[in-house]
This record gives sequence, structure tokens and C-alpha cells, in this order.
Amino acid sequence: MTVRFDEFTLDADLRRLHARSGEIHLSPKAFDLLVLLVQNRSRVMTKSELQQRLWPDTFVVETNLASLIAEIREALGDDAKAPRFVRTAHRIGYGFCGEVADIGVDSPPAARAVLCWLIMDGRRIPLRSGENILGRDVQDGISIESGSVSRRHARISVTDGRATIVDLGSKNGTYVRGERLVATVALNDGDEVRVGAVALQFRQPPEHRSTMTLVVDRQI
Repeated sequence: MTVRFDEFTLDADLRRLHARSGEIHLSPKAFDLLVLLVQNRSRVMTKSELQQRLWPDTFVVETNLASLIAEIREALGDDAKAPRFVRTAHRIGYGFCGEVADIGVDSPPAARAVLCWLIMDGRRIPLRSGENILGRDVQDGISIESGSVSRRHARISVTDGRATIVDLGSKNGTYVRGERLVATVALNDGDEVRVGAVALQFRQPPEHRSTMTLVVDRQI
């Protein structure tokens, strides 16, 4: 999903939020919350529903949700008393009130060129060109919520249609194909990647790899 509201562009697949001034960084949970609100903009989402979607297996106090809403409003320059984007339905929940335009078909070439991804818990996580940091509570990367994962655990680099991975000095190690990393390793389609105790699968079908390389070549 890629949408535009006012001066902002939200790309849910690439996990990026842009304004005219550049990229805006949100914490992983705040980004997930913004995506949920935009996707369900036709209605108010209750606090209990949002808590269940954001923290499905964890009990959290209501202030956690309010803190994420405050983070989103600050990032968007929104005002709780005169909201342009996120309104409060008192004692019920929150709703997205901005006017949204779907621009998924008009995604830039750089976004379309990202044709490799990770599979985690049945969820597809796209990898962008350049560096992708895997870790716990990373600001601009792939956040993995597990006590076995270091804050900056590993880095996957995607360059010219090829992906490599390196451990970043993590406590519990990074493994590819069952081997603990001691150096940078190339990733192949179907490889099992384990960061701490969390297992992922790298996917980049051969036809996607050739297409991705072709797109990069055309840009040079």
C-alpha cells in the first residue's frame, strides 16, 4: 500500500514515510499504528482493537497507545485539538481523518526495484536497495521483537540485485543455512536466516533477481 495525504507519502511495504522535506522516522510500533489507521480510515478503531493488533500476545497499559498517537501527531505536525490527520473519539479510540489518495500504481522505479524480501511468521517484509538493519527497536530498519535479538543485530545489503548479510557483533549470533556468521555472506533464494532465536527465510526468485539487476543497469 502506497498512499498520499497532504504533503506526506506513506509506503507500507517499504515502511517509509516521506514529506516534502525528506523522510520522517517513526518508531516501528508508531509506523504500524499509522498504517492501521490509514488502512481503516473509513471507521474509528477502538483502543482495544488497536492494542490487540499492535500487541497481540502482550498486556499493555493504555498510555502506551496514547504515546504512539502523540508520536504520530508530532511527526505529522498534527494538533489533537484541531486534527488534520488523527482524531480522537473520546473513550472509544482513534480514526484517520485526512484525505487519502492511493498512489500504489505510481510508485517510483526505486521502490519497484526492491524485489527481494524476508518471510517472518508468514509475513512478507520487503528489503530495500542499500542497507537494511535487523534488530530490536531499530528506528529505520526491520524491527524484530525478541529478547534474543540485539538492538542492532545484523545488516542485509542489497546492491545490483544481490543481497549479502553480516552480523553486527550481536550477543546471540546470526546464522545462515545453519552456520554462524563470522564474515559477510551472500544470500540465495530460500536461505534460512536466524537472528538470535528468530528464524526468517530470504526470498529472491531468479526471475526477480534478473529483473532487479536490469532496473539498476538502466539507471546507470
